[in-house]
Amino acid sequence: MRRNFNDLLGFLAVAGERSFTRAAAKLGVSQSALSHSIRELEERLGVRLLMRTTRSVAPTEAGERLLRNLGPRFEEIDAELAALGALRHKPAGTIRITTGEHASETILWPALARLLPRYPDIKVELAIDYGLTDIVAERYDAGVRLGEQVAKDMIAVRIGPDFSMAVVGSPGYFASRPKPRKPQELTSHACINIRLPTHGAIYAWEFEKRGRELKVRVDGQLVFNNVGLRMNAVLAGLGLAYLPEDQVGKHLDSGRLVRVLDDWCPPFTGYHLYYPSRRQMTPAFALLVDALRYRAKVS
Repeated sequence: MRRNFNDLLGFLAVAGERSFTRAAAKLGVSQSALSHSIRELEERLGVRLLMRTTRSVAPTEAGERLLRNLGPRFEEIDAELAALGALRHKPAGTIRITTGEHASETILWPALARLLPRYPDIKVELAIDYGLTDIVAERYDAGVRLGEQVAKDMIAVRIGPDFSMAVVGSPGYFASRPKPRKPQELTSHACINIRLPTHGAIYAWEFEKRGRELKVRVDGQLVFNNVGLRMNAVLAGLGLAYLPEDQVGKHLDSGRLVRVLDDWCPPFTGYHLYYPSRRQMTPAFALLVDALRYRAKVS
């Protein structure tokens, strides 16, 4: 059975102060209650811990030993509790976030690169995951997903603008092939496929036009599970790729890539950071939320 250590704390106070009066005042208890607690401790241990006279109080040999061995340990406990209390006011600790690759590269990483150098006691762990992870069960502090994917019982904070996907190919690829005019024509093209790491399935490219939704399962020589390799492959002319438009913009501007089917690629609701409504926000987490919060630019 776990013991109540109040009597030990009482002993340490009396032995340290060499006075029941001062120790009682320090602990906020009456002298009689403190004296009774020490007496019960001595009876339980079967040894005298304090020598009492009308003018002074001093530890016995057994009391000195207890004071010497026990005192530092209680000081360590006090110091650790004080340090934990300081975390409520100091931005510190580890924040675990589950996110997709695109959001991690375009939103999370730029924000972290600005935030972390100013707060060296904050640590962040990012886990790339394309599934709808249960952040409570998996002990994540937060997740990042498109707004439409966030569960209703979560607090969601927008951290990015709406964006569209883009079907792109190189000029060299289109030199010998006609450009598709509707999604169904992609089945006759070489396409660079996406295998979602956490699902294990080949991703069906998603399209929508005037309320009509289509999912097209494409084929080709290559299947990748990350953006970088798909980008390299499409730039090399090895097929068409389905990529976030913000990651192909510079290649479209330079003419290295050509976009098709843009009228079939409406914008998605932007990324949101989400976390449980009952989560107590630490200073570190509050700083991260503020650093990620999307603020639309006013023209």
